[in-house]
Amino acid sequence: MRHGRRPSPRRRTALRLLLPAVLLPAVLAGAGAPAARAVEPPPASPSAAGHPSTTSPAVPPPDTTAPAPAGPEADRVGALFVGGFGPGHHFCTAGVVPSPLGNLLLTAAHCVRSPEGVTFAPGYRDGVAPYGSWPVVRVFATEGWTGRRDPDQDFAFLQVAEDGAGRRIQSVVGANPIAVLTPFTGSVRLYGYGSRADYPLLCTNVTTRFALRQRRIHCPAYPGGTSGGPWVDTATGAVVGVIGGYQLGGDTPDISYSAYFDAVFARLYLDARFAASVAPGTLRPPLAGLPTGPHPNPRATAPYGSWAGGGRLR
Repeated sequence: MRHGRRPSPRRRTALRLLLPAVLLPAVLAGAGAPAARAVEPPPASPSAAGHPSTTSPAVPPPDTTAPAPAGPEADRVGALFVGGFGPGHHFCTAGVVPSPLGNLLLTAAHCVRSPEGVTFAPGYRDGVAPYGSWPVVRVFATEGWTGRRDPDQDFAFLQVAEDGAGRRIQSVVGANPIAVLTPFTGSVRLYGYGSRADYPLLCTNVTTRFALRQRRIHCPAYPGGTSGGPWVDTATGAVVGVIGGYQLGGDTPDISYSAYFDAVFARLYLDARFAASVAPGTLRPPLAGLPTGPHPNPRATAPYGSWAGGGRLR
């Protein structure tokens, strides 16, 4: 499978110009391994009052998978549904990330081609959506993904509408910040909803570099449905990856992959933040959303048909 080249020093300089100062508080270092984090803290929200965004939940021992305890960080992660709530209806994982209108989620690009009929329930567990649910209205991915399914660009942003009470999702649960150009090796908390489970999974372990723009982590028993689950840096609380990328997240349940969050990811994030702040129909390609229709979702369970290939469809 094809992987991209490491960003050049010129590319890194371009990234500094691309990102606003709030996203890049430190100077990117040289042409070697990335050494600076670009973190945007989420705004305070009523549900997160008194809890810093980087609060660490009580987690299972390293390299052990267990149900994720409820808490501000975990409750910003949720399940994507089609056809109603309950086991068998959720097919991928997503998480709330900061945006001007508080209406963006981050997931894997292979999870959702069309927003039709898709809803998101943050903090979902035991058949209950404690904060409510939000309908997905637009999907944003890169041309590299939509045109050639580049595993190095297997990430996407989802715009959600207000819920039935007129609330924006970020004002209810807050948002987990995003970091780009982080070191390939680092400790992360890995979240994901197994398609046959009614709760989020959590595992903590150290990531490694798998390819030029891929990260790898060993966390046991991450089944179908965990695609799109965030990789949260244990030191900063920032999202540095999502389950996806190589083998669309992994052919076996014990090894997960993520596309690296680089300049391409940063550009998509900024474009999605802008696009989600303007009226539909005013976008320039490639921000008009993903094409519709059936597609293989290896670590997703299927709102668009089944998949007999590798990855994590169960």
